[in-house]
Formats: sequence, structure tokens, C-alpha cells
Amino acid sequence: MSEDKYRDLSVRQKLSQFLESRKMRKTSERFTILDKIYSSAAHLDVVALHNAMLADGYRVSRATVYNTLDLLIEAGLVRRINLGDGVAKYERITTTTNHHHLICTRCGKVKEMKAVEVVGELLTRKPRSFEPIYYTMYIYGLCSRCSRAEKSAKSTMREKK
Repeated sequence: MSEDKYRDLSVRQKLSQFLESRKMRKTSERFTILDKIYSSAAHLDVVALHNAMLADGYRVSRATVYNTLDLLIEAGLVRRINLGDGVAKYERITTTTNHHHLICTRCGKVKEMKAVEVVGELLTRKPRSFEPIYYTMYIYGLCSRCSRAEKSAKSTMREKK
């Protein structure tokens, strides 16, 4: 069995145990939303998840998607993040939870990067009576494609003068 399949099975088991512990129903919609998030490298929003559910033939409301996401957050399987566009996005929680998001301010492309040691230095100065669980950092700038386009546009402007 591949590592991804094993991880997904483990995640599904965690959700199942979480639902059992709260005497909640194990609906196919809940597991499908979990699968959508864990099978995507993208950061998904409610609209994208809702549309994916409809495309797969599930007749669910957006409220069901919101409620399921809240449940998955409570279960510790999904994290709500804000990538600067004002829309809540959701990402899977993996064993490598500490990471950074490189966000292009022009096209909105998001790239994840493993945590670098400099952040570890910041955590050595943590406040007393506070135990960090995870961290993430958002770094805003231009992706390589947008940077090249901007340099090209500036070069063209200089040539016209």
C-alpha cells in the first residue's frame, strides 16, 4: 500500500473515531469532503468544495460544507487559513505542519515551503504559559512568472521613452 493511501486511510480512521466519540453520524458527505481536501495540493474554499461535491453527484448545501469543515477543524484534520484574499481557505494537516506560504500578490499563486530554521529561533522566545502547536508564515511577493512579466513591462516602458 502506498504511503498516500496509508495516510488517507489513517485520516479516515481518525474522522471515524472522532465521530464515534461524539455519537455523530458517519455520512458519506463528511468523508468525501475530507477526501477532497486530502487529495488536493491546493488550498480550497467553501465554494470550490461545494462545487466539487455537486460535480460528484452529492446534493449538499453550502451549510453542510461549512458545518463539515468546522467538524474537521475540531477533529484536528483540517486547518482554516487566510491567504490575503479575504476568503477562508482550508488545508489538510499533515505530519509536517510547520510550513510557509509564498503568495504572489499579482496572480494569487500560492506555493508552500518547508519551515526554515529562522522561525525556530523565534519560537525560543515564546511567552511563558504558552505551548505552540504549529506555526505558519505568509510571505507576500511576486512569483517568478509575474516578476518576469513586470521586468519585461518596465523594460518596454524604458524603450518607449
